[in-house]
Amino acid sequence: MIRTIITFILVFAVIVIVHEFGHFYFAKKSGVLVREFAIGMGPKIFYHRGKDGTAYTIRILPVGGYVRMAGMDDDDGEITPGETVSLILDEQEIVQRINMSSKKQLPNSVPMEVEAVDLIDDLFIRGYIHGDDGKTVEYKVNHEATVIENDGTEVRIAPRDVQLQSAKVTQRMMTNFAGPMNNFILGVIVFIIVIFMRGGVSVDNTNRIGAVQENSPAYRAGLKENDEIVSINGDKITNWDDLVGHILPNPDKELTMEVISGGNEKTIKVTPKQAEGVDKTNGIIGIGQPVDSSILAMFFGGFKQAFGLSVAIFQGIINLILRPSLDQLGGPVMIFHMSEQASQSGFSTVLLMLGMLSMNLGMANLMPIPALDGGKIVLNIIEAIRRKPLSPEKEGVITLIGAGFMVILMILVTWNDIQRFFIR
Repeated sequence: MIRTIITFILVFAVIVIVHEFGHFYFAKKSGVLVREFAIGMGPKIFYHRGKDGTAYTIRILPVGGYVRMAGMDDDDGEITPGETVSLILDEQEIVQRINMSSKKQLPNSVPMEVEAVDLIDDLFIRGYIHGDDGKTVEYKVNHEATVIENDGTEVRIAPRDVQLQSAKVTQRMMTNFAGPMNNFILGVIVFIIVIFMRGGVSVDNTNRIGAVQENSPAYRAGLKENDEIVSINGDKITNWDDLVGHILPNPDKELTMEVISGGNEKTIKVTPKQAEGVDKTNGIIGIGQPVDSSILAMFFGGFKQAFGLSVAIFQGIINLILRPSLDQLGGPVMIFHMSEQASQSGFSTVLLMLGMLSMNLGMANLMPIPALDGGKIVLNIIEAIRRKPLSPEKEGVITLIGAGFMVILMILVTWNDIQRFFIR
């Protein structure tokens, strides 16, 4: 169980970090302030504020993460009139830090009951100093000032010039696309690593066989590595699918094969044995696919595998739209179950799961649903066509509807997974 939990957390963390780093990197390249880079959800268990002004946090629930950009609709922690804060001023009495948290006390700070505040355009804060309620005092706020939020996280304020909406629409589009793009890149890299670990990429478009297991039906019949199987029971064999298609359905049935071995053609007879395991109706003869171990083949093999998986995921999404079913979806419970199986099968299996989940996350996030990256990209495209953005109110309503849909869907998927793996 411990190994499963560690595998689950590490796989989830890698996928989330890679995804969110895409948003993070392109946001900063676009001049957008990233106020927080968070791994996990819920209360924070680790906090560090970098020199770049970003707060890096790890939160207690290992189910996601986020990049909190200045000006995002879900950016919270704003100061409201009537709230009590404490201020750190420099020698020119310009505000450098604003403390909203009761969990943290700042020495030499000025306590204030806020009457008015603007941390976006005019950069000021005005209010009543404790002990002197007769008049208000107004201070200028430094453009790079920080706010200590209620949970103790210290983040930069978000003036308008560093907000997401101040970036060009093409920059925002790239920022939104970068998360899924990083997931695709991670998938390709992982698949290439696994292929190198296995010593090569399987070759499909050949009738040549690879390794032959000792004491297997193929071994006893005289088949050797690199032999070419020309035909089986008179049917022509041109690729690996043809070969497997004639062997699998015929357990315990003698097959006549025309084989080219060492430049000579010969006829052999081999009887597939029943496969051990769940499906004993399949026949096997103990041969493996030929493997191309050239560097170029292994490198491009990762791209080929990633492309094939992308096509399969896309087809799965189409099927889900045409025939909706919760059984076609999986959430954290499903991933935990997969982690349990992968952790028992070895490191390469864990890597394959990581690559597949990363590709799935990237593809799913590109769906044009508000609150997902794909939905945000659609809004960016609409803005580019209209040459002006939707009003914040309309965009907020659209995003809220999308977020509500995703929350409901996640609850249903999680409950369905619990029933599948723990109740049924």
